[in-house]
Amino acid sequence: MSNLTITIPVDAELAARYNEAAPEIKEKIVQALNLRLREVVEGEAEDLEQVMRRISRNAQARGLTPEILEDILNDDGH
Repeated sequence: MSNLTITIPVDAELAARYNEAAPEIKEKIVQALNLRLREVVEGEAEDLEQVMRRISRNAQARGLTPEILEDILNDDGH
């Protein structure tokens, strides 16, 4: 399968960071975007609620409790 180029609008900071990235990082980004776009186009992408549930399950499995989360959210950086 041959590769084609598409244009996707992104914010200025993201574009600048991509343009400044090393070639190997750019290649990793392209590979990740190809996978993600394929999921979205083929209807296999998770919706936001599914993503949030997965993140929550992973955090709980790693020991994050509601109390720890509250402490983190209330931390003012001191």
